[in-house]
Amino acid sequence: MIRKSNVRIENKRARFEYIILDRYVAGIQLFGTEIKSIREGKASLVDSYCAVEHGEMYVKQMHIAEYRFGSYANHEAKRDRKLLLQRKEIRKLEKATKDTGKTIIPLVLFINDRGLAKMEIALCQGKHTYDKRQSLREADDKREVAQALKNARLK
Repeated sequence: MIRKSNVRIENKRARFEYIILDRYVAGIQLFGTEIKSIREGKASLVDSYCAVEHGEMYVKQMHIAEYRFGSYANHEAKRDRKLLLQRKEIRKLEKATKDTGKTIIPLVLFINDRGLAKMEIALCQGKHTYDKRQSLREADDKREVAQALKNARLK
């Protein structure tokens, strides 16, 4: 049975704080109560990051709220969760993060068409303060242009 899911939890700060160099889509290993909380939209990617340990990729500091109907078998809200990537991709990311200033950040947590939880992760490099100001300026310019077009259409 194929169902369309509208769950899409984004890390909005990631695009502001980092320059995105490369993107990957990874599966995520979850408990039953965790996937139920994600389907309710009760997860947050703020302050989360990914790390390679013993040849496996983990997402750390990701918050998934406890399932409200869960019993004694409910999960911990902030535990390390294993990401499912190919070994070649993990080695490539591990080598890239050894460079200074590069890190792996989760961008989006979503449910695919088959009902599986997936996470879009990215190899990123931190932005300098002047880069952040430039991003803010560009966003303001886009907003002003959109507002001007909207006003021109109304006249």
